[in-house]
Amino acid sequence: MTLKVIDPGLSTSVQDLGRIGFQQYGVVVGGVMDEIAARIANVLIGNKEEDAVLELTLMGPTLLIQKDTVISICGADLSAKIDRVPVPLWKPIFVKEGSILHFGRPQKGCRAYLAIAGGMDVPLIMGSRSTYVRGGFGGYQGRALQEGDVLTQNPYKSKKTTCLIDYLGRKISSTPFHTVHWTVSSKIKPMYHKNPEIHFIKGPQFDQFSVKSKQNFVTEHYQVTSKSDRMGYRLSGPALELTSQVELLSEAVTMGTIQVPNDGQPIILMADRQTIGGYPKIGYVASIDFPVLAQVMPGEKLTFKEINITEAQRLLIEREHAFSELRSGISLAIRRMKNGTN
Repeated sequence: MTLKVIDPGLSTSVQDLGRIGFQQYGVVVGGVMDEIAARIANVLIGNKEEDAVLELTLMGPTLLIQKDTVISICGADLSAKIDRVPVPLWKPIFVKEGSILHFGRPQKGCRAYLAIAGGMDVPLIMGSRSTYVRGGFGGYQGRALQEGDVLTQNPYKSKKTTCLIDYLGRKISSTPFHTVHWTVSSKIKPMYHKNPEIHFIKGPQFDQFSVKSKQNFVTEHYQVTSKSDRMGYRLSGPALELTSQVELLSEAVTMGTIQVPNDGQPIILMADRQTIGGYPKIGYVASIDFPVLAQVMPGEKLTFKEINITEAQRLLIEREHAFSELRSGISLAIRRMKNGTN
């Protein structure tokens, strides 16, 4: 046993990078909302990028650590504390058996990711350990965590993980945890802020919207409503109108698809989106902005800015290059620990 749930928080679930390759059968992709934060959380402690983590939303859980282990917390600042001592984000952390990990109110962003050495040990279903709550499968018993649940970790085989546990475990004294002096560079770490500007690529029906609607879409604010969730963000703002009614065939949709239903209020499809949709699509959120979008809370506002595919691809490639540099940097830092030079 590794983690026992004392308080589950608002919505805490096991997630990974998603259930890829099954949309044609009506199975949603799901997975983490903020992929970059989850990937970083894993590589910081020697896990594979695709290992299962806990996704914490708004009000995080209280967990009993039942075994000496190494963890990391990335994404939103949810006021994490271990035995009432504030915990740094974006770092590997050695935690002693019997410690209490508690999360409080969100300070910046709304979704944090807790990775534990080896990843969460839950069944692999259709190639993924992600929880799909609406379908009642995946993750921990197909649902969000509840009080009394006990999560175990997979056996870790990574030499990086072993080195971190050995090195940080030797350094710990009377404190409940110990960490390193280095952290993730701002070059790769997403910058979360309120009321962000979100880049989008024109959708196939963009030019079928009225001139006024297209102008409002890129100049006005749209508020994320309380009806938003992992399936989609419902927005409230100036209504978007087509120049004439069109009948569209339902077709595959992706994360970031911006649909406009009959009431003219846009919906941004998110991780637990349906597999097909028939509403007009005014645009697609650029992948580079998914992490920022995932951290927007209900009540906050968005603005949209057009970007072309070439620029969107360039930004994504740059981020992946930075991620590769991060992996190399972590490996170097851990080697120095092992050699006693860190």
